[in-house]
Amino acid sequence: MRKILSEFRQFAIKGNAVEMAIGIMIGAAFATVVKSLVGDVMMPPLGLLLGGVDFKDLFVVLKSGELAGPYATLELAQQAGAVTLNYGLFINSIISFLITSLVLFFVVRSMNAMRKQEEPPAAIFQCPECKQSVHPDATRCQHCSSKMKPVRV
Repeated sequence: MRKILSEFRQFAIKGNAVEMAIGIMIGAAFATVVKSLVGDVMMPPLGLLLGGVDFKDLFVVLKSGELAGPYATLELAQQAGAVTLNYGLFINSIISFLITSLVLFFVVRSMNAMRKQEEPPAAIFQCPECKQSVHPDATRCQHCSSKMKPVRV
């Protein structure tokens, strides 16, 4: 039992497990923000542009409930026990997914750009014959084609 606890402690304390847990927590918080952005900020104006439509209330009644329809909102249909196909909620989910994907794309893109800036530049060598810059691994100068041993500038 001690060995298992020791192994678990090593696993939990390692940077990868802690970083993964933090990433999951940030991802959950990010999902909440995106859901609010879509539902509370983007969809109301979009619904107004489309004639006052609230996407969350777009549904098709497959089977009426105890109280016969028509139902003004999805909530009323669900309270009546109606079976509904909720395509408006699906549209909200698709828009939320697209926004989340777009934001994550820009985050990863900027992180990759920062990593490229951090990489040290390759050492520059000079051809002893023509004095042009040459890649450090080159055995011939690309400018004058002379054989060479790279010389650091």
